[in-house]
Amino acid sequence: MSSELQPVKPDTAEVLIITGMSGAGRTTAAHSLEDLGWYVVDNLPPQLFSTMAQLIGKNPDTPLKLALVVDVRSKEFFQALQEAMNQLRTDGAELRVLFLDAADEVLVRRFETLRRPHPLQGDGSILEGIAAERELMAALRDQAEMMIDTSDLNVHDLTTSTTELFTESGPIVIRLNVMSFGFKYGVPQDSNYIADVRFIPNPHWVPELRPFTGQDQEISNYVLERKGVASFMDSYVAMMEPVIEGYRSENKHYATLAFGCTGGKHRSVAIAEEIAKRLATYSGVKVKISHRDMGRE
Repeated sequence: MSSELQPVKPDTAEVLIITGMSGAGRTTAAHSLEDLGWYVVDNLPPQLFSTMAQLIGKNPDTPLKLALVVDVRSKEFFQALQEAMNQLRTDGAELRVLFLDAADEVLVRRFETLRRPHPLQGDGSILEGIAAERELMAALRDQAEMMIDTSDLNVHDLTTSTTELFTESGPIVIRLNVMSFGFKYGVPQDSNYIADVRFIPNPHWVPELRPFTGQDQEISNYVLERKGVASFMDSYVAMMEPVIEGYRSENKHYATLAFGCTGGKHRSVAIAEEIAKRLATYSGVKVKISHRDMGRE
């Protein structure tokens, strides 16, 4: 009787493809997942992906979470990878792609610091190797459900970001990273939705408000009371309702919502804080807030 009550293990695993630009942190992300109990395999030929997922599903001593670290170096490999991913989906495996990226100048600096050539540079420069890799990786990047921009992250930051993405906590289904940023520092690469809040009058031009940030009540009151802001926030949150439900049905677990103003100190911070507060009330949603550029001025 007791043996009949034992849980039945599914015959396919949850599969995560870890990929991205060389130097962006694939190895660090993989180590983080190992620490979380994932079974991590590096450089497995794509033709063996489906077999590996099935073997893990049938072995009661291995985790049901399989992470495959993929390094795309040729068009032929990319074609084989696409076929392998299609087969995994046909087999019924839950498949997701995590893409790690960083700005070109950051990648160059990392290779120069390690005194290593870029794997695709050949007789050219590191930057030429990066450009060649970006071209090869473009289609895979577009398919990724999750992306982490590691330009401003050290090893410990990336470990934390990866852990937050893949640590289950109760009934949480969707994780939303609500971010503020300044357009003058560039648009965040890993954002799924970008909203420009520069339509709001800038508190920077009010001398008594200039020293504060969007986390201070003085700025929050000023920004949220401007004409059109309440309507904007109501519409934005309403827009996210079908998105969240769609993510659930498509098994997409993570998204970054980015709000930008000129410098990332006042308007975007106040709006991000308020939007995050509202979205956090949704059932099955966990919200993290980050202010990328606050303090850079």
